[in-house]
Amino acid sequence: MKILLYLEAENFLANSGIGRAMIHQQHALDLMGVDWTKDPSEDYDILHLNTYGFTSWKMLHDAKKAGKKVIFHGHSTKEDFLNSFTGSNLVAPFFKMYLMHFYKRADLVITPTEYSASLIRNYGIKCPILPITNGINLAKYKKDPRKEQAFREHFHIKEGQKVVVTAALYFKRKGIDDFIKVAEQMPDVRFIWFGYQNLWTIPGWVRRIVKKNHPSNVEFPGYIKGDVFEGGMTASDAFFFPSREETEGIVVLEALASHQKVLVRDIPVYKGWLDENSASLATDVDGFVQKLRDILDEKVDKTQAGYKVAESRTIELAAQELVKAYQQTLEL
Repeated sequence: MKILLYLEAENFLANSGIGRAMIHQQHALDLMGVDWTKDPSEDYDILHLNTYGFTSWKMLHDAKKAGKKVIFHGHSTKEDFLNSFTGSNLVAPFFKMYLMHFYKRADLVITPTEYSASLIRNYGIKCPILPITNGINLAKYKKDPRKEQAFREHFHIKEGQKVVVTAALYFKRKGIDDFIKVAEQMPDVRFIWFGYQNLWTIPGWVRRIVKKNHPSNVEFPGYIKGDVFEGGMTASDAFFFPSREETEGIVVLEALASHQKVLVRDIPVYKGWLDENSASLATDVDGFVQKLRDILDEKVDKTQAGYKVAESRTIELAAQELVKAYQQTLEL
């Protein structure tokens, strides 16, 4: 069995959740000893598509013509396309129709959670739709004093200074507006937003937030990976993710794997796997501020229960489910 993994516009998407999910797929197949390629000129048994561009459509057409099986990874829905790029809300209904053209041709749709699977089912897609977590590499986010020191030195963090981090693109969907409002009410705390988005692809008001319209205790250092980011996930005092819509949220898994205190917006995607036992949840700015204060004042610590959630969604478990899905698809 050989899998053709394909991510159109891979360089553009490398720093996004989809890009990271693609890396997880490669890691998963390596763990299971399954042969894979990213080269469409090589022979393969299953085409596993991660994006929905014109080249992806041509590959889908060619694969079907050759009698190959096709799996789509349902990273995208109309719901998580809203409140993202400039004009996204205007074109979201058309984006949904466009997605359906792809999903309807698939032999299987894989999507990270039961919530995102239910959204795609409600689009009227009849092929099998299987929830499989993106997975998380627990070892990568293990506490490491060397990485933590790299984080502290990079940001010149002083002894005793409280630091809250997040990681996301500059989207309203990701809650960038509420992140700023919470920071305004907590001027004694540093807020660091890891991530980057081309500023000309987002609405002007978001662009102005990133460039200048934010309080002095908020920092936008751009996309940072490796020791500084991983050290920040364990060395900071909280991970605050106010996203309004996700298909899973890989960064949430990364925070849980880091034994970090996690605060998220209470949204449907977390139903069934993340709740008040393993993370703090709130729905508005006042709630976020109160929950963050409780975390920073050490009144709340759910890190052990949170880590157990990460353990239930490891890359090793995801790999087993992924290979099983491939084998079942070949037998269809």
